[in-house]
Amino acid sequence: MANTIEIKVPDIGGYDDVPVIEVLVAVGDSVAKDQGLVTLESDKATMEVPSSAAGVIRELKVKVGDKLSEGSVVAILESEGASEKAAEGKASPSPSPQPSSASEVPATKPPVAPSPAKPAEPAPQAAAASGRKADIECAIVVLGAGVGGYTAAFRAADLGLDTVLIERYPQLGGVCLNVGCIPSKALLHAAAVIEEAAHAADYGVDFGKPKIAIDKLRAYKEKVVGQLTKGLAGMSKQRKVRVLTGTAKFVSPNEMEVVVDGKPQLLRFEQCVIAAGSQPLKLPGFPWDDPRVMDSTDALELAETPKKLLVVGGGIIGLEMATVYRALGSQVTVVELADQLMPGADLDLVKPLADRLKKQGVAIHLKTKVVDAKAQKNGIACSFEGASEPADKVFDRVLVAVGRAPNGNKIDADKAGVRVGERGFIDVDRQMRSNVPHIFAVGDIIGQPMLAHKAAHEGKLAAEVAAGEKKEWIARVIPSVAFTDPEIAWVGVTETEAKAKGLSYGVGKFPWAASGRAIGIGRTEGFTKLIFDEATDRIIGAGIIGVHAGDLISELALAIEMGCEAADIGHTIHPHPTLGESVGMAAEVYEGTITDLYIPKRK
Repeated sequence: MANTIEIKVPDIGGYDDVPVIEVLVAVGDSVAKDQGLVTLESDKATMEVPSSAAGVIRELKVKVGDKLSEGSVVAILESEGASEKAAEGKASPSPSPQPSSASEVPATKPPVAPSPAKPAEPAPQAAAASGRKADIECAIVVLGAGVGGYTAAFRAADLGLDTVLIERYPQLGGVCLNVGCIPSKALLHAAAVIEEAAHAADYGVDFGKPKIAIDKLRAYKEKVVGQLTKGLAGMSKQRKVRVLTGTAKFVSPNEMEVVVDGKPQLLRFEQCVIAAGSQPLKLPGFPWDDPRVMDSTDALELAETPKKLLVVGGGIIGLEMATVYRALGSQVTVVELADQLMPGADLDLVKPLADRLKKQGVAIHLKTKVVDAKAQKNGIACSFEGASEPADKVFDRVLVAVGRAPNGNKIDADKAGVRVGERGFIDVDRQMRSNVPHIFAVGDIIGQPMLAHKAAHEGKLAAEVAAGEKKEWIARVIPSVAFTDPEIAWVGVTETEAKAKGLSYGVGKFPWAASGRAIGIGRTEGFTKLIFDEATDRIIGAGIIGVHAGDLISELALAIEMGCEAADIGHTIHPHPTLGESVGMAAEVYEGTITDLYIPKRK
């Protein structure tokens, strides 16, 4: 028989009159045990008031702005077999402040959201257990050893779970370490050295024209990758994680068939983390059977330095590879369908990069697409359509870098009853659970942004929840970095998004032309931009363009997580002379207290 119970605020550490900053449920919602109902914010931390019983919300007793203390009634819950005493659970403090006004909601939403009570699509009918004797058994299996996967496996092992990790590559690390972010950054470092050596001639240190040994450069890249993958192999042994090199597909909700050295083995598990990643999108109309047409993985092989290279796609991957090949001596042409490079970043951040690339001889064609590509003896002949067609029509190599597609449809997830969307993404809740409670998913396969640092946090969270810890995703923002030259980094609300949403915001921008450090290294094209909620002066977004921008953005991600105001950032003493002090100075620009620039007073 259903019981109607009161959900009350538990012991919250002696705080009284703590304001409600967010109501997480509505009347009629079905809630799970320990699901957060409202978020409170004290002067030290935020905390969610959970429901300690599953049921349906029949009445909400609070709204945003109300002030609550221990014992305050939050909601009336209709629950099967619950008691009022059981409803008085414990709140879990969260270290990061939540938005205190609508204008503070960050642009970069958490990549996952609670699964809807009524899914748009029915879950697939899971296959029955095979009935076969298992070759391998474990408490938890992780499918995919990329950043999200090995993080999940290592954390699960640390928490005492018997763990199996499955990886298709001979080395651990997945796409990122083997054919993605790590090898690309090694090559970008080489490109930066080439550029720095050329720039040194401007102040009297002339190294002459560099001699590039492509085989040695390739070996250097592979050495970097090998050092990291060997480290992962060593840590997996230390943690007693069983690593299987092969491919795997689901057989049933608790079984997988793993093919190792061509031999299928049945693996039976109690819990699973899907970290199967993504693969480069292959646009139709290109002769993909010709090795001169490359995806990002192919481009990192450095088979040769083509005289003429066409890069299709002006996003982060395309521009990073354009940076590498231009430094190595290729004539690079970039075509992008959108009206700016790096769609998603503010235009003012992208402009200095575009200007520098053009000055270096890179041809950039916006609002343009390739409509046909044919393999010829003398190269890949391309036809274009759009606002700005390239003069060159035949290229020695073509790199297609237009994004990545998740691998959700390649693992027979339906046999486990896991719901996979049409595009191959797997929906998860704030604990990384799929619609099948004992099967989790992390990384590229659950949606944008497809970033290794996001996957790492998701993998750790999934493992901790699988081990019985009561945690959920609480990160407010996820920074993005383009390791171009100059680098571009941003986090939280972009100015473009703030304008589109009609937010009341203010900007503090500090030009690196006024930075002693930037002047000293001859790289003054950059700037640091902070975006604040004008109602509260809290930082809600930031963007940086310049050398080492990726190393500077973390401070601003932390500032957003902690709900810092402009004064908090401006009053933090940054060392001089550094590029990092531009962060504090940008906050001072917003406050109107800057002394390193002259800004006329507003009338």
